[in-house]
Amino acid sequence: MSQEYDIKCQHFAGLKDKYQAGDYEDSSPVSPLYFILRKADLGVEIHDLEYIWLQKEKLLNTANLIRNEQKQKSKEKIKLREEFTRLNAKYEVTDASIEWTVTPLYFIFCKIESGDVLTEKEFNWLISNGFSKINTFAVETRKFVNLKSKYKASEYRNSNLDNPLYSILKKIDVTERLTESEYKWLQENQLLETLNFVKQQEAVRRNEFVELKEKYQAIKYKSNSVGSQLYLILKKLASQASLIDTEIAWLQEQELIETIAIAEEQEKTREFAALKIKYQATDFEDTSPKCHLYKILKKIDSGNFLGEQDVNYLKKRKFNKTIEIANQEYAGKLKSKVNSFTLLNDAEIDWLKINNYQDIIILIKTKQFTSLKSKYRVSEYEDKSFTSPLYSILQKLEKGERIEPKDVAWLQETKINTPQNKSYEYYNRETDKNNQGRALFSGLIWTKYHSIEADFYQQEFKRTGNSWNLVNASSHLRKADKSELALQLTNKLQLNNIKDNKLKSALLTTRGGAFRDIDKLDETESCARQAMKFQPDSHHPYTLMGAICFERHEYSDGEYWFNEAIKRGAKPLDMDSEIKSVLKKSKDEKQRHELVDYLLKKDSKRYAWAKHYLKKEKDKK
Repeated sequence: MSQEYDIKCQHFAGLKDKYQAGDYEDSSPVSPLYFILRKADLGVEIHDLEYIWLQKEKLLNTANLIRNEQKQKSKEKIKLREEFTRLNAKYEVTDASIEWTVTPLYFIFCKIESGDVLTEKEFNWLISNGFSKINTFAVETRKFVNLKSKYKASEYRNSNLDNPLYSILKKIDVTERLTESEYKWLQENQLLETLNFVKQQEAVRRNEFVELKEKYQAIKYKSNSVGSQLYLILKKLASQASLIDTEIAWLQEQELIETIAIAEEQEKTREFAALKIKYQATDFEDTSPKCHLYKILKKIDSGNFLGEQDVNYLKKRKFNKTIEIANQEYAGKLKSKVNSFTLLNDAEIDWLKINNYQDIIILIKTKQFTSLKSKYRVSEYEDKSFTSPLYSILQKLEKGERIEPKDVAWLQETKINTPQNKSYEYYNRETDKNNQGRALFSGLIWTKYHSIEADFYQQEFKRTGNSWNLVNASSHLRKADKSELALQLTNKLQLNNIKDNKLKSALLTTRGGAFRDIDKLDETESCARQAMKFQPDSHHPYTLMGAICFERHEYSDGEYWFNEAIKRGAKPLDMDSEIKSVLKKSKDEKQRHELVDYLLKKDSKRYAWAKHYLKKEKDKK
């Protein structure tokens, strides 16, 4: 017989013995029993015909044994399938079509659950089959198993990552304090050896706390509990971390002044080190923030320029790169200010000049000139160069400085285009007779100039007591449209104490003019008539009376007073200016037409300019 036949016979004999069929005489491998027993041994289902055959051959024990075994195996298969389903859910595998009997995933799950390390091939299989997230579970589970081993908690069988033990062990591993509930959990689960580690750590913390209190001069704080706020604060200081405001406030409440001082010194030392790196001064060995270099670097970092003494200090120590960086940062700051249309002060501009930042100086002047022209509403002035006289004039006005007579003359002579959408009211003393534009000496420039002059003469009056300064101040206030303030200057005139009749007349005339500005014509007339009495030869009060009459529509009387003014030295053009001011102020269309008609009938050539007011009124319609 062949060797293969012998092997089958031996196998058959073993199976008969296993399934209690030794009494069956036929030992040939071609026996039906051999086939049935091989199926049973392989876990293949036995059919009813096969069970009938066993009964016929009186192999009842064998049949029962096979039937029970197959029932048990069926139950085990169901358990394995259920376990696989549970593991799928645990490790977030959503594909329900995976069959546990053919996938290596079940085996990998078992390795992860046991804390065994996955092989590189197993990791690669997970990734290639779209299970990369399970890698994380594998690593974390292994970590959990290792921590249980490290901290004597292996007897606790649950290795679920959401188990409280895992978070507790992780805290122990980084020497983080447990909460009261976590400590209690370890006690309830009889993990006493793990608790010993916790107690050892607590002892270390208490010793550390004592040392930290001594180091940071907080001995007066009596409690040594590591649950104290002070322990956490001192730990932060020891780790070179910065304290927040609430922690500093807490130290203040505990009157731990020395601790606060050390914390502040530590913070400055860290800041000093960072500043040395930032401004390339790391060759400086002294780390104390008390040294002068720290103050210099702080000054640079706050955006301030360096004075000569500071620059010399840096040069002496060959920190030329630090100087260069400081200059670049400060120049950048000034450039940003310029770009945001913020005016620089004299010191800042001087610094730019000294350090030869001509490009920024040019930018400054160009931006400032544009900004100032816009502010004073003279953007129509075409010359954009800061070399224009207008730039220096506007700078002075902006600073509240007086401008020279030559500057005033230049402003009066220089014209700019008049916007087309202005009404007739816009055309006043500064508009030329041919309507070719308006003088720069108008609008806000005019108002600012006269405001500055008024301030100057008021200060001069306070300084000298000379009342002629009041006359000048009042005149400028009126021109700056501040007639109420002009009246306040002359409210308490004590004419009896003034000997100079010319001065009395001038004070009364300017006061009367201020009353006229605010349409109090009766008070204006009273002032004008008193002024005439004090100085009958002055044309000013007569001019004022003429203007009053024209405003009252008493044109013949007005002509009389204007003629009296001319007899005393007034110029006819000045009279025309007064009439223009009346027309400009008039809000009654009928009365304005009446005055224009009167003037044109009187002298159409001389008063041709009056047509302008009628024309502008038609334009308004």
